[in-house]
Amino acid sequence: MSDYKFFEQVNKAFDKAGEHTKFDKGLLSQMKICNDVLHVTFPIEKDDGTIDVIEAWRVEHSHHKLPTKGGIRYSMTVNEDETMALAALMTYKCAVVDVPFGGAKGGIKIDKSKYSESELERITRRYTFELMKKDFIGPGIDVPAPDYGTSAKEMGWILDTFRQMSTDINAEGCVTGKPISMGGIRGRTEATGRGVYFGIYEACQNREDMKSLGLNPGLEGKTFVVQGLGNVGYHAANNMIQGGAKMVGVAEMDGSIYSEKGIDLDKLMQYKKENNGITGFEGSKDLENSSAVLEAECDILIPAALENQITEKNAPNVKAKIIGEAANGPTTSEAHRILKEKGALIIPDNYLNAGGVTVSYFEWLKNIQHVRFGRMGKRFEENSYKKILSVIETISDRKFTEKELGVLAKGGGEAELVDSGLEETMIIAYNEINEVRKTHNVDLRTAAFISAINKVGSIYNQMGIFP
Repeated sequence: MSDYKFFEQVNKAFDKAGEHTKFDKGLLSQMKICNDVLHVTFPIEKDDGTIDVIEAWRVEHSHHKLPTKGGIRYSMTVNEDETMALAALMTYKCAVVDVPFGGAKGGIKIDKSKYSESELERITRRYTFELMKKDFIGPGIDVPAPDYGTSAKEMGWILDTFRQMSTDINAEGCVTGKPISMGGIRGRTEATGRGVYFGIYEACQNREDMKSLGLNPGLEGKTFVVQGLGNVGYHAANNMIQGGAKMVGVAEMDGSIYSEKGIDLDKLMQYKKENNGITGFEGSKDLENSSAVLEAECDILIPAALENQITEKNAPNVKAKIIGEAANGPTTSEAHRILKEKGALIIPDNYLNAGGVTVSYFEWLKNIQHVRFGRMGKRFEENSYKKILSVIETISDRKFTEKELGVLAKGGGEAELVDSGLEETMIIAYNEINEVRKTHNVDLRTAAFISAINKVGSIYNQMGIFP
Protein backbone atom coordinates (compact mmCIF):
# COMPACT_ATOMS: atom_id res chain seq x y z
CA MET A 1 0.00 0.00 0.00
CA SER A 2 3.07 2.28 -0.06
CA ASP A 3 1.96 3.68 -3.46
CA TYR A 4 -0.69 5.73 -1.67
CA LYS A 5 0.31 9.02 -0.10
CA PHE A 6 -2.06 9.24 2.84
CA PHE A 7 -1.82 13.02 3.34
CA GLU A 8 -2.46 13.50 -0.37
CA GLN A 9 -5.60 11.33 -0.10
CA VAL A 10 -6.89 13.47 2.78
CA ASN A 11 -6.21 16.68 0.88
CA LYS A 12 -8.01 15.41 -2.22
CA ALA A 13 -11.15 14.94 -0.13
CA PHE A 14 -10.59 18.38 1.44
CA ASP A 15 -10.23 20.07 -1.97
CA LYS A 16 -13.41 18.43 -3.25
CA ALA A 17 -15.34 19.76 -0.25
CA GLY A 18 -13.65 23.17 -0.40
CA GLU A 19 -15.32 23.82 -3.76
CA HIS A 20 -18.68 23.85 -1.96
CA THR A 21 -17.59 26.56 0.52
CA LYS A 22 -17.24 30.33 0.20
CA PHE A 23 -13.73 30.63 1.65
CA ASP A 24 -10.81 32.17 -0.22
CA LYS A 25 -8.38 29.70 -1.79
CA GLY A 26 -5.57 31.10 0.31
CA LEU A 27 -7.47 30.39 3.52
CA LEU A 28 -8.29 26.87 2.33
CA SER A 29 -4.58 26.31 1.63
CA GLN A 30 -3.72 27.50 5.14
CA MET A 31 -6.31 25.17 6.67
CA LYS A 32 -4.82 22.16 4.86
CA ILE A 33 -1.22 22.53 5.95
CA CYS A 34 0.29 21.21 9.17
CA ASN A 35 1.34 24.04 11.48
CA ASP A 36 4.13 22.17 13.32
CA VAL A 37 5.99 18.95 12.55
CA LEU A 38 8.38 17.47 15.10
CA HIS A 39 10.71 14.66 14.00
CA VAL A 40 13.01 13.27 16.67
CA THR A 41 15.55 10.47 16.98
CA PHE A 42 16.91 9.26 20.29
CA PRO A 43 18.88 6.30 21.66
CA ILE A 44 17.55 3.79 24.19
CA GLU A 45 19.50 1.08 25.98
CA LYS A 46 18.00 -2.38 25.58
CA ASP A 47 17.93 -4.97 28.34
CA ASP A 48 21.03 -6.68 26.91
CA GLY A 49 23.02 -3.44 26.98
CA THR A 50 22.88 -2.75 23.23
CA ILE A 51 21.70 0.60 21.90
CA ASP A 52 18.79 1.17 19.52
CA VAL A 53 18.11 4.47 17.78
CA ILE A 54 14.39 5.27 17.80
CA GLU A 55 12.62 7.47 15.24
CA ALA A 56 9.43 9.29 16.21
CA TRP A 57 7.09 12.11 15.17
CA ARG A 58 4.50 14.51 16.59
CA VAL A 59 2.46 16.71 14.26
CA GLU A 60 0.18 19.59 15.23
CA HIS A 61 -2.03 20.27 12.25
CA SER A 62 -4.17 23.22 13.36
CA HIS A 63 -4.06 25.69 16.24
CA HIS A 64 -7.48 27.24 15.58
CA LYS A 65 -8.46 25.58 18.88
CA LEU A 66 -6.19 24.64 21.75
CA PRO A 67 -5.08 22.20 22.94
CA THR A 68 -4.41 20.09 19.89
CA LYS A 69 -5.43 16.46 20.24
CA GLY A 70 -4.50 13.15 18.70
CA GLY A 71 -3.30 9.63 19.40
CA ILE A 72 0.15 8.06 19.42
CA ARG A 73 0.72 4.87 17.46
CA TYR A 74 3.55 2.35 17.73
CA SER A 75 4.08 0.69 14.36
CA MET A 76 6.69 0.08 11.69
CA THR A 77 4.35 1.87 9.25
CA VAL A 78 4.76 5.17 11.10
CA ASN A 79 6.27 7.93 8.95
CA GLU A 80 5.91 11.67 8.47
CA ASP A 81 3.29 11.45 5.73
CA GLU A 82 1.04 9.15 7.75
CA THR A 83 1.37 11.27 10.89
CA MET A 84 0.55 14.48 9.00
CA ALA A 85 -2.49 12.86 7.40
CA LEU A 86 -3.81 11.56 10.70
CA ALA A 87 -3.25 14.94 12.36
CA ALA A 88 -5.24 16.64 9.60
CA LEU A 89 -8.05 14.10 9.95
CA MET A 90 -8.15 14.83 13.68
CA THR A 91 -8.76 18.54 12.99
CA TYR A 92 -11.69 17.76 10.71
CA LYS A 93 -13.01 14.99 12.95
CA CYS A 94 -13.06 17.23 16.03
CA ALA A 95 -14.84 19.96 14.06
CA VAL A 96 -17.50 17.58 12.73
CA VAL A 97 -18.50 16.43 16.24
CA ASP A 98 -17.99 19.87 17.85
CA VAL A 99 -15.10 18.86 20.10
CA PRO A 100 -13.05 22.05 20.77
CA PHE A 101 -9.58 20.76 19.86
CA GLY A 102 -7.17 21.29 17.02
CA GLY A 103 -5.86 18.15 15.33
CA ALA A 104 -2.58 16.42 16.16
CA LYS A 105 -1.00 12.97 15.89
CA GLY A 106 2.12 11.17 17.00
CA GLY A 107 3.92 7.95 16.30
CA ILE A 108 7.01 5.92 17.11
CA LYS A 109 8.44 3.68 14.39
CA ILE A 110 8.96 0.40 16.24
CA ASP A 111 7.86 -3.21 16.15
CA LYS A 112 6.49 -3.68 19.66
CA SER A 113 7.01 -7.44 19.56
CA LYS A 114 10.78 -6.92 19.47
CA TYR A 115 10.92 -4.99 22.75
CA SER A 116 10.35 -6.02 26.36
CA GLU A 117 7.93 -4.11 28.56
CA SER A 118 10.76 -2.33 30.34
CA GLU A 119 12.26 -1.30 26.98
CA LEU A 120 8.86 0.00 25.79
CA GLU A 121 8.58 1.99 29.00
CA ARG A 122 11.98 3.59 28.43
CA ILE A 123 11.03 4.43 24.83
CA THR A 124 7.71 5.97 25.92
CA ARG A 125 9.26 8.04 28.71
CA ARG A 126 12.06 9.32 26.47
CA TYR A 127 9.54 10.21 23.76
CA THR A 128 7.53 12.16 26.36
CA PHE A 129 10.69 13.98 27.43
CA GLU A 130 11.37 14.94 23.81
CA LEU A 131 7.81 16.27 23.46
CA MET A 132 8.21 18.34 26.64
CA LYS A 133 11.51 19.81 25.47
CA LYS A 134 9.86 21.11 22.30
CA ASP A 135 6.60 22.18 24.01
CA PHE A 136 4.58 19.53 22.18
CA ILE A 137 2.65 18.23 25.20
CA GLY A 138 0.58 19.79 27.99
CA PRO A 139 -3.06 20.06 29.10
CA GLY A 140 -3.44 23.39 27.30
CA ILE A 141 -0.97 22.70 24.47
CA ASP A 142 -1.18 19.21 22.96
CA VAL A 143 -2.89 16.16 24.49
CA PRO A 144 -2.00 12.65 23.20
CA ALA A 145 -4.15 9.52 23.50
CA PRO A 146 -3.89 5.79 22.64
CA ASP A 147 -3.91 4.68 19.02
CA TYR A 148 -2.78 1.62 17.08
CA GLY A 149 -0.20 -0.25 19.18
CA THR A 150 -0.72 1.76 22.37
CA SER A 151 -3.05 1.52 25.36
CA ALA A 152 -3.79 2.90 28.82
CA LYS A 153 -0.45 1.52 30.00
CA GLU A 154 1.62 3.76 27.71
CA MET A 155 -0.60 6.75 28.55
CA GLY A 156 0.09 6.14 32.24
CA TRP A 157 3.85 6.24 31.57
CA ILE A 158 3.41 9.51 29.66
CA LEU A 159 1.47 11.10 32.53
CA ASP A 160 3.98 9.94 35.14
CA THR A 161 6.89 11.35 33.12
CA PHE A 162 5.08 14.66 32.58
CA ARG A 163 4.30 14.94 36.30
CA GLN A 164 7.95 14.50 37.26
CA MET A 165 8.88 17.52 35.17
CA SER A 166 5.87 19.81 35.62
CA THR A 167 4.13 21.59 38.49
CA ASP A 168 0.96 22.16 36.43
CA ILE A 169 -2.07 21.58 38.67
CA ASN A 170 -3.89 20.21 35.60
CA ALA A 171 -1.12 17.73 34.77
CA GLU A 172 -3.58 14.81 34.51
CA GLY A 173 -5.03 16.54 31.45
CA CYS A 174 -1.77 16.21 29.50
CA VAL A 175 -2.90 12.85 28.09
CA THR A 176 -6.15 10.90 27.79
CA GLY A 177 -6.96 7.20 27.62
CA LYS A 178 -5.22 6.72 30.97
CA PRO A 179 -6.00 4.05 33.59
CA ILE A 180 -8.99 5.01 35.76
CA SER A 181 -6.72 5.21 38.82
CA MET A 182 -4.62 7.87 37.07
CA GLY A 183 -7.49 10.13 36.06
CA GLY A 184 -8.89 8.11 33.18
CA ILE A 185 -12.61 7.95 32.47
CA ARG A 186 -15.03 5.03 32.38
CA GLY A 187 -16.02 4.19 28.81
CA ARG A 188 -12.85 5.45 27.08
CA THR A 189 -11.55 1.99 26.11
CA GLU A 190 -14.67 1.06 24.15
CA ALA A 191 -15.47 4.62 23.02
CA THR A 192 -14.30 4.49 19.39
CA GLY A 193 -15.99 1.16 18.68
CA ARG A 194 -19.17 2.23 20.46
CA GLY A 195 -19.16 5.47 18.47
CA VAL A 196 -18.90 3.40 15.28
CA TYR A 197 -22.00 1.49 16.37
CA PHE A 198 -23.97 4.65 17.18
CA GLY A 199 -23.08 6.12 13.78
CA ILE A 200 -24.03 3.02 11.79
CA TYR A 201 -27.20 2.60 13.85
CA GLU A 202 -28.28 6.17 13.13
CA ALA A 203 -27.55 5.78 9.42
CA CYS A 204 -29.66 2.62 9.32
CA GLN A 205 -32.64 4.47 10.82
CA ASN A 206 -32.89 6.66 7.72
CA ARG A 207 -35.77 5.08 5.78
CA GLU A 208 -35.03 6.96 2.57
CA ASP A 209 -31.40 5.83 2.46
CA MET A 210 -32.22 2.24 3.38
CA LYS A 211 -34.90 2.10 0.69
CA SER A 212 -32.43 3.29 -1.94
CA LEU A 213 -30.06 0.51 -0.83
CA GLY A 214 -32.80 -2.13 -0.89
CA LEU A 215 -32.52 -2.66 2.87
CA ASN A 216 -35.04 -2.46 5.70
CA PRO A 217 -34.60 0.35 8.26
CA GLY A 218 -32.78 -0.53 11.47
CA LEU A 219 -29.89 -2.86 12.31
CA GLU A 220 -31.97 -5.93 13.10
CA GLY A 221 -31.09 -8.84 10.80
CA LYS A 222 -28.38 -7.05 8.84
CA THR A 223 -25.13 -8.92 8.22
CA PHE A 224 -21.71 -7.37 8.69
CA VAL A 225 -18.03 -8.05 8.18
CA VAL A 226 -15.33 -6.50 10.36
CA GLN A 227 -11.69 -6.14 9.35
CA GLY A 228 -9.50 -6.04 12.44
CA LEU A 229 -10.45 -7.29 15.91
CA GLY A 230 -8.37 -4.83 17.86
CA ASN A 231 -9.89 -2.48 20.38
CA VAL A 232 -12.01 -0.58 17.84
CA GLY A 233 -13.08 -3.58 15.77
CA TYR A 234 -13.98 -5.73 18.75
CA HIS A 235 -16.15 -3.13 20.47
CA ALA A 236 -17.80 -2.11 17.19
CA ALA A 237 -18.63 -5.75 16.44
CA ASN A 238 -19.83 -6.46 19.98
CA ASN A 239 -22.21 -3.50 19.91
CA MET A 240 -23.44 -4.34 16.42
CA ILE A 241 -24.32 -7.87 17.57
CA GLN A 242 -26.11 -6.53 20.65
CA GLY A 243 -28.00 -4.19 18.31
CA GLY A 244 -29.38 -7.15 16.35
CA ALA A 245 -26.89 -7.47 13.46
CA LYS A 246 -25.14 -10.73 12.54
CA MET A 247 -21.36 -10.98 12.10
CA VAL A 248 -20.58 -13.19 9.10
CA GLY A 249 -16.95 -12.34 8.37
CA VAL A 250 -13.76 -11.32 10.16
CA ALA A 251 -10.23 -10.44 9.03
CA GLU A 252 -7.09 -10.44 11.14
CA MET A 253 -3.36 -10.41 10.39
CA ASP A 254 -3.22 -14.21 9.96
CA GLY A 255 -6.13 -14.39 7.50
CA SER A 256 -9.89 -14.05 7.20
CA ILE A 257 -12.92 -16.25 7.86
CA TYR A 258 -16.55 -16.27 6.72
CA SER A 259 -19.77 -18.00 7.72
CA GLU A 260 -23.28 -17.27 6.42
CA LYS A 261 -24.74 -18.71 9.65
CA GLY A 262 -22.89 -16.14 11.73
CA ILE A 263 -19.76 -16.10 13.89
CA ASP A 264 -19.85 -16.13 17.69
CA LEU A 265 -17.66 -13.18 18.72
CA ASP A 266 -16.88 -14.34 22.27
CA LYS A 267 -15.89 -17.84 21.11
CA LEU A 268 -13.80 -16.34 18.31
CA MET A 269 -11.93 -14.06 20.73
CA GLN A 270 -11.17 -17.05 22.97
CA TYR A 271 -10.01 -19.05 19.93
CA LYS A 272 -7.84 -16.14 18.79
CA LYS A 273 -6.22 -15.92 22.22
CA GLU A 274 -5.47 -19.65 22.33
CA ASN A 275 -4.28 -19.98 18.71
CA ASN A 276 -2.77 -16.55 18.06
CA GLY A 277 -5.07 -16.09 15.07
CA ILE A 278 -8.56 -16.69 13.72
CA THR A 279 -8.03 -19.07 10.78
CA GLY A 280 -9.36 -22.55 11.36
CA PHE A 281 -12.19 -21.34 13.60
CA GLU A 282 -14.87 -24.03 13.81
CA GLY A 283 -18.00 -23.42 11.74
CA SER A 284 -16.34 -20.90 9.43
CA LYS A 285 -14.54 -21.03 6.10
CA ASP A 286 -10.97 -19.81 5.72
CA LEU A 287 -10.63 -17.33 2.87
CA GLU A 288 -7.64 -16.80 0.59
CA ASN A 289 -5.99 -14.01 2.60
CA SER A 290 -6.62 -11.22 5.11
CA SER A 291 -8.15 -8.84 2.57
CA ALA A 292 -10.43 -11.41 0.88
CA VAL A 293 -13.21 -10.91 3.40
CA LEU A 294 -13.55 -7.27 2.26
CA GLU A 295 -15.18 -8.68 -0.88
CA ALA A 296 -17.49 -11.10 0.97
CA GLU A 297 -21.28 -11.03 0.82
CA CYS A 298 -22.69 -8.77 3.55
CA ASP A 299 -24.85 -5.71 4.16
CA ILE A 300 -22.29 -3.71 6.16
CA LEU A 301 -18.50 -3.69 5.89
CA ILE A 302 -16.53 -2.27 8.82
CA PRO A 303 -12.82 -1.75 8.02
CA ALA A 304 -11.30 -1.27 11.49
CA ALA A 305 -7.59 -1.79 10.81
CA LEU A 306 -5.19 0.58 9.05
CA GLU A 307 -5.39 3.04 6.16
CA ASN A 308 -5.64 2.24 2.43
CA GLN A 309 -7.31 -1.16 2.79
CA ILE A 310 -10.01 -0.59 0.16
CA THR A 311 -8.36 0.49 -3.09
CA GLU A 312 -9.29 0.64 -6.78
CA LYS A 313 -8.09 -2.98 -7.01
CA ASN A 314 -10.66 -4.50 -4.65
CA ALA A 315 -13.38 -1.80 -4.55
CA PRO A 316 -15.14 -3.15 -7.71
CA ASN A 317 -15.59 -6.49 -5.89
CA VAL A 318 -16.90 -5.07 -2.60
CA LYS A 319 -20.49 -6.32 -2.16
CA ALA A 320 -21.43 -4.44 1.03
CA LYS A 321 -24.08 -1.75 0.62
CA ILE A 322 -22.88 0.20 3.66
CA ILE A 323 -19.21 0.92 4.42
CA GLY A 324 -18.64 2.00 8.04
CA GLU A 325 -15.10 3.39 8.22
CA ALA A 326 -14.02 2.56 11.76
CA ALA A 327 -10.33 2.97 10.90
CA ASN A 328 -8.58 6.17 9.81
CA GLY A 329 -8.41 6.45 6.01
CA PRO A 330 -9.27 2.84 5.11
CA THR A 331 -10.61 3.83 1.67
CA THR A 332 -8.53 5.54 -1.01
CA SER A 333 -10.06 8.40 -2.98
CA GLU A 334 -10.29 6.28 -6.15
CA ALA A 335 -11.91 3.42 -4.25
CA HIS A 336 -14.37 5.90 -2.74
CA ARG A 337 -15.38 6.99 -6.24
CA ILE A 338 -15.91 3.38 -7.34
CA LEU A 339 -17.98 2.49 -4.28
CA LYS A 340 -20.06 5.64 -4.66
CA GLU A 341 -20.79 4.84 -8.32
CA LYS A 342 -21.92 1.37 -7.21
CA GLY A 343 -24.47 3.07 -4.96
CA ALA A 344 -22.89 2.20 -1.60
CA LEU A 345 -23.46 4.40 1.44
CA ILE A 346 -20.04 5.30 2.82
CA ILE A 347 -20.10 6.49 6.44
CA PRO A 348 -16.74 8.30 6.54
CA ASP A 349 -13.91 8.01 9.05
CA ASN A 350 -13.82 11.76 9.69
CA TYR A 351 -17.18 11.30 11.39
CA LEU A 352 -17.55 7.62 12.32
CA ASN A 353 -14.17 7.30 14.03
CA ALA A 354 -14.81 10.29 16.33
CA GLY A 355 -16.07 8.35 19.37
CA GLY A 356 -12.58 8.07 20.82
CA VAL A 357 -11.78 11.78 20.71
CA THR A 358 -15.27 12.61 22.00
CA VAL A 359 -14.77 10.59 25.16
CA SER A 360 -11.17 11.81 25.39
CA TYR A 361 -12.69 15.29 25.51
CA PHE A 362 -14.87 14.19 28.43
CA GLU A 363 -11.79 12.77 30.17
CA TRP A 364 -9.87 16.02 29.62
CA LEU A 365 -12.78 17.99 31.06
CA LYS A 366 -12.83 15.70 34.08
CA ASN A 367 -9.09 16.25 34.58
CA ILE A 368 -9.14 20.04 34.41
CA GLN A 369 -12.32 20.29 36.49
CA HIS A 370 -10.93 17.86 39.10
CA VAL A 371 -14.28 16.17 39.68
CA ARG A 372 -15.75 12.88 38.50
CA PHE A 373 -18.86 13.04 36.31
CA GLY A 374 -21.94 12.22 38.37
CA ARG A 375 -20.29 12.82 41.72
CA MET A 376 -22.45 15.80 42.66
CA GLY A 377 -25.70 14.84 40.94
CA LYS A 378 -26.15 11.07 41.04
CA ARG A 379 -27.62 10.75 44.57
CA PHE A 380 -29.78 13.84 44.09
CA GLU A 381 -31.25 12.33 40.91
CA GLU A 382 -31.90 8.98 42.61
CA ASN A 383 -33.66 10.61 45.57
CA SER A 384 -35.78 12.73 43.20
CA TYR A 385 -36.78 9.66 41.18
CA LYS A 386 -37.68 7.79 44.37
CA LYS A 387 -39.97 10.64 45.46
CA ILE A 388 -41.75 10.51 42.09
CA LEU A 389 -42.09 6.72 42.31
CA SER A 390 -43.44 7.07 45.84
CA VAL A 391 -46.21 9.35 44.55
CA ILE A 392 -46.98 6.82 41.79
CA GLU A 393 -47.20 4.07 44.42
CA THR A 394 -49.67 6.15 46.44
CA ILE A 395 -51.86 6.99 43.43
CA SER A 396 -51.83 3.54 41.82
CA ASP A 397 -51.75 1.45 44.99
CA ARG A 398 -48.85 -0.43 43.46
CA LYS A 399 -45.73 -1.22 45.47
CA PHE A 400 -42.38 -1.31 43.63
CA THR A 401 -39.88 -4.00 44.66
CA GLU A 402 -36.35 -3.05 45.73
CA LYS A 403 -35.04 -4.43 42.44
CA GLU A 404 -37.49 -2.31 40.43
CA LEU A 405 -36.60 0.78 42.46
CA GLY A 406 -32.91 0.11 41.80
CA VAL A 407 -33.53 0.17 38.05
CA LEU A 408 -36.16 2.92 37.84
CA ALA A 409 -34.49 5.32 40.27
CA LYS A 410 -30.90 4.85 39.11
CA GLY A 411 -29.00 8.14 38.79
CA GLY A 412 -26.41 8.86 36.14
CA GLY A 413 -22.88 7.84 37.15
CA GLU A 414 -19.74 8.47 35.14
CA ALA A 415 -20.16 5.50 32.79
CA GLU A 416 -23.81 6.30 32.07
CA LEU A 417 -23.18 10.01 31.49
CA VAL A 418 -20.20 9.33 29.22
CA ASP A 419 -22.22 6.86 27.14
CA SER A 420 -25.14 9.26 26.94
CA GLY A 421 -22.85 12.10 25.84
CA LEU A 422 -21.21 9.91 23.21
CA GLU A 423 -24.56 8.78 21.80
CA GLU A 424 -25.85 12.36 21.69
CA THR A 425 -22.69 13.58 19.95
CA MET A 426 -22.73 10.87 17.26
CA ILE A 427 -26.45 11.22 16.52
CA ILE A 428 -26.42 15.02 16.31
CA ALA A 429 -23.30 15.01 14.11
CA TYR A 430 -24.70 12.38 11.72
CA ASN A 431 -27.93 14.27 11.17
CA GLU A 432 -25.95 17.50 10.69
CA ILE A 433 -23.71 16.11 7.96
CA ASN A 434 -26.67 14.30 6.38
CA GLU A 435 -28.39 17.67 6.01
CA VAL A 436 -25.23 19.12 4.43
CA ARG A 437 -25.16 16.13 2.12
CA LYS A 438 -28.69 16.83 0.90
CA THR A 439 -28.13 20.58 0.60
CA HIS A 440 -25.04 20.21 -1.60
CA ASN A 441 -26.03 16.90 -3.26
CA VAL A 442 -22.74 15.25 -2.22
CA ASP A 443 -21.71 12.09 -0.39
CA LEU A 444 -21.31 11.89 3.39
CA ARG A 445 -17.51 12.19 3.30
CA THR A 446 -17.63 15.41 1.33
CA ALA A 447 -20.46 16.63 3.57
CA ALA A 448 -18.36 15.97 6.69
CA PHE A 449 -15.44 17.89 5.17
CA ILE A 450 -17.74 20.78 4.20
CA SER A 451 -19.05 20.90 7.76
CA ALA A 452 -15.51 20.86 9.20
CA ILE A 453 -14.18 23.49 6.77
CA ASN A 454 -17.07 25.83 7.54
CA LYS A 455 -16.52 25.50 11.30
CA VAL A 456 -12.73 25.89 11.21
CA GLY A 457 -12.85 28.66 8.60
CA SER A 458 -15.39 30.69 10.55
CA ILE A 459 -13.08 30.61 13.58
CA TYR A 460 -10.17 31.94 11.48
CA ASN A 461 -12.40 34.79 10.31
CA GLN A 462 -13.66 35.56 13.81
CA MET A 463 -10.08 35.71 15.04
CA GLY A 464 -9.45 38.45 12.48
CA ILE A 465 -6.52 36.57 10.96
CA PHE A 466 -8.20 36.63 7.58
CA PRO A 467 -10.65 39.27 6.29
